[in-house]
Amino acid sequence: MNSPLDEPRKTALIAAARAARESAYAPYSRFTVGAALLFADGSMVSGCNVENASYGLSLCAETVACGSAAHAGKRGGLVAVAVAGGPEGTEGEPITPCGRCRQMLHEQAALGGTDPLVISLGADVAIEEPLSALLPRAFGPSYLG
Repeated sequence: MNSPLDEPRKTALIAAARAARESAYAPYSRFTVGAALLFADGSMVSGCNVENASYGLSLCAETVACGSAAHAGKRGGLVAVAVAGGPEGTEGEPITPCGRCRQMLHEQAALGGTDPLVISLGADVAIEEPLSALLPRAFGPSYLG
């Protein structure tokens, strides 16, 4: 059996994040983002950012993907995340998940005791680092007993 993040799955994960970005609803910022989550069983869940006129109610792509994963019954096994975004119609520098999304991803990962690889995509470069490097000493379920 292939490893959870072999080259074909990594390529598919990146494509899923970029495809999810196409569904983004970002009429205010015009900053579209797509995210895709890969699980140990090979399944993927994606999400896009959804803005709201009251800004604070907007949802990031990673948060939407985490919600979709929960809805699909995913409780652990998160091995990798890909995030693609930028000003509408462009992809420049790699973007990383915001603080809220790092916490949401940490919770999803903590359910299965994983430290997923986060792939932040740009036009010509991708930054790959474990989630723990983006959110060191994270607060999570283990603190709640």
